Amino acid sequence: MADQFGNYIAGQWRETPQSVPNVNPSDLTDTIGLYAQATPGDLEDALEAAKRAQAIWGRSGLEKRYNVLMSIGAEMIARSGELGELLAREEGKPRAEGVGEVYRAGQFFTYYAAEALRQQGDTADSVRDGIEVDVRREAMGVVAVISPWNFPTATASWKIAPALAYGNAVLWKPANLTPASAWALAEIISRQDLPEGLFSLIMGSGGAIGQALIESRKVDAVTFTGSYEVGRQVAAAAAGNLTKFQLELGSKNAFLVMDDADLDQAVDCAVNGAYFGSGQKCTASSRLLVHEKVHDAFVEKTVAKLAQLKIGHALEEGTQLGPIVSEGQLQSNLNYLELAGQEGCSLAFGGERLERATEGYYMAPALLTGSTNAMRVNQEEMFGPIACVQSIGSYEEGLAIANDTEYGLTAGIATRSLARATHFRRNVETGCVMINLPTAGTDYHVPFGGRKNSSFGPREQGRYAAEFYTQVKTAYIRAGEPD
Repeated sequence: MADQFGNYIAGQWRETPQSVPNVNPSDLTDTIGLYAQATPGDLEDALEAAKRAQAIWGRSGLEKRYNVLMSIGAEMIARSGELGELLAREEGKPRAEGVGEVYRAGQFFTYYAAEALRQQGDTADSVRDGIEVDVRREAMGVVAVISPWNFPTATASWKIAPALAYGNAVLWKPANLTPASAWALAEIISRQDLPEGLFSLIMGSGGAIGQALIESRKVDAVTFTGSYEVGRQVAAAAAGNLTKFQLELGSKNAFLVMDDADLDQAVDCAVNGAYFGSGQKCTASSRLLVHEKVHDAFVEKTVAKLAQLKIGHALEEGTQLGPIVSEGQLQSNLNYLELAGQEGCSLAFGGERLERATEGYYMAPALLTGSTNAMRVNQEEMFGPIACVQSIGSYEEGLAIANDTEYGLTAGIATRSLARATHFRRNVETGCVMINLPTAGTDYHVPFGGRKNSSFGPREQGRYAAEFYTQVKTAYIRAGEPD
């Protein structure tokens, strides 16, 4: 029998009658554990406890918050090998990427530990004589965190860490596909010196527990990362209560390869950005816009690079691409490849389901050519190891195509021209821009987010996170005359 793992509700670990199995996508015979599904009663208890605990934590000293966050971050960094392997086992990314994700997640906590000490307000003289003005940020209150499966530790951490740093309570609903990483992080947080109920782990389905959480009037702010379609539902539910919300949603990122680019570097950037993590990244470059003068050479070099990638069990030494996260996601990828053929694309490489020593959701990375931007495969987020090449005749055409999408998260360009790179980063309609770098890969101390249908609300990460996790209070003070 697989081990049972409960929810962390109002300061206590709880089992429930219903649980879901967590199966390793690299080996379908490997069940990592059974993870409890929270009940409506669990959620209500967590909400009540969070309100009480936040009143205490919101008045806590900054050094106390610093110590708690540093403790969480230091333990995650120290255990990144162990926890990274667990992450790779349940989500399917190669072990090295899993270890890197946990290590980086630990850095989010240590960064926001320092931010807790850097909280400062503003002062000003009033336009009225004898009155001073004090402006400062205070906690929002109870924050609902709804995180995705593709970066189960990192994305959750860059939401939880600032929420705690700025004095909030946290109710965390992770994705049901990756509960082991969530449970491991929650277990670390559960051992910290926090008021009982300040943090709760509420595992369950999005349609039941997730919906009830965002509809609750006891929640003061909701931060969500996931698909555009679900994000619209989150926005509608939160707006009903005028609850503050922040959304990080879909993408359809473009990577331009100009005729003056270092072609080997451009291929490395394209393969890394489009395929690593099995393309299961919101920052993945699924549209490769390649100048016609280097188009054929780029495709040839990319095919050769893809043919060399090692695809296998996430925990095997040397694996570069692991399995797809689930049967449903794999089938979605295969459906898009069928659609691409119907729309007129040619398959230059890969795309087939693979067999390995263990039964899993393995797939060869796919490179499509002959595509146009009007095709669904160039407008819809596929979220798999699939990239479509479009031939462009000029930089201007490439920029126009890059902007011809409902999304606007990230974009990249490979070029030796400083003038062209400068024009691109100033005129491409995305929140993040990469010059001679893969579109995937961001830092934790600077803002992250997109435009159009990719994001809504304040930016995540860095000092910009304060815009979402705090609210501003302006105080007017008449000191009076001294005795």
